[in-house]
Amino acid sequence: MVQNSATAPVNSSPTLSRRFSVAPMMDWTDRHCRHFLRLLSKHTLLYTEMVTTGALLNGDHERFLRYHQSEHPLALQLGGSTPSDLAACARMAQEHGYDEVNLNVGCPSDRVQNNMIGACLMGHPALVADCVKAMRDAVSIPVTVKHRIGINGRDSYEQLRDFVGQVHEAGCTSFTVHARIAILEGLSPKENREIPPLRYDVAAQLKADFEQLEIILNGGIKTLESCHEHLRTFDGVMLGREAYHNPYLLAEVDQQLFNSTAPVISRAEALAQLRPYIAEHLASGGAMHHITRHILGLGTGFPGARKFRQLLSVDIHKSKDPLALLDQAGQLLEGR
Repeated sequence: MVQNSATAPVNSSPTLSRRFSVAPMMDWTDRHCRHFLRLLSKHTLLYTEMVTTGALLNGDHERFLRYHQSEHPLALQLGGSTPSDLAACARMAQEHGYDEVNLNVGCPSDRVQNNMIGACLMGHPALVADCVKAMRDAVSIPVTVKHRIGINGRDSYEQLRDFVGQVHEAGCTSFTVHARIAILEGLSPKENREIPPLRYDVAAQLKADFEQLEIILNGGIKTLESCHEHLRTFDGVMLGREAYHNPYLLAEVDQQLFNSTAPVISRAEALAQLRPYIAEHLASGGAMHHITRHILGLGTGFPGARKFRQLLSVDIHKSKDPLALLDQAGQLLEGR
């Protein structure tokens, strides 16, 4: 079932927990990717790609807000800086059944900066507070903020503490902290994920100073062992690129972090469960690579991984029977 109606149920997910989440990632965490990740973990909180208020208010909002019912718990991340626009989009999120709406205060790209979106908003804490208040006044679902620990020229701990304090006073109680500053000039978004050093100590100080707030750590986390370690300090962890490139890591999240007693799904089982979704997408006129591009990492870590990736990223474009090719790739996963 694809959810694309304004009559979608509100709070239709299991109990929302931010103990473990997958980050919003542009061009990656679309609805197909999220459906696949949900097969691996039932409890992980999933985020959409960032959607700008302009896209929702002036474009085809049904297309941007569309998702599969299985994706819950699911959060919509918004990009914007006009309180009334963000409030209107938050209402759309709630009407479409999203479990949370999140404001992006972390993206460093030039394109979003020019529209007063993303990390540049860290220099305007009062405006972010106004945005949060407007959204909170508009909806009953949680309103959260994802931000950096600073930006160039505004990177002291005192300024970070002031930012969180002002936004908290506006009603936000959950902050996801990417533990790097953002360099707004001279670095690409990719470089901004790698060059500024990780400062987990700064995020930990924030948690110590705001014990009453939910502080989620993001940035550089690659293993469940690291998740366990960080959860001693923080209320939750958010994984980004590692969850995408090595998605099978999610298969043990429910057991290790949510005390689930359900059996761990195998790689082959995950692909088999994805097959009907792919078949439905093909029947509606979609292309198989819209989905399979997100699952190439499922083969990470075993001898047949290279062949698995070749089948689903190269051979797939030449195949007259893509589902048969999918089954061939699935055979490589048997016993894995």
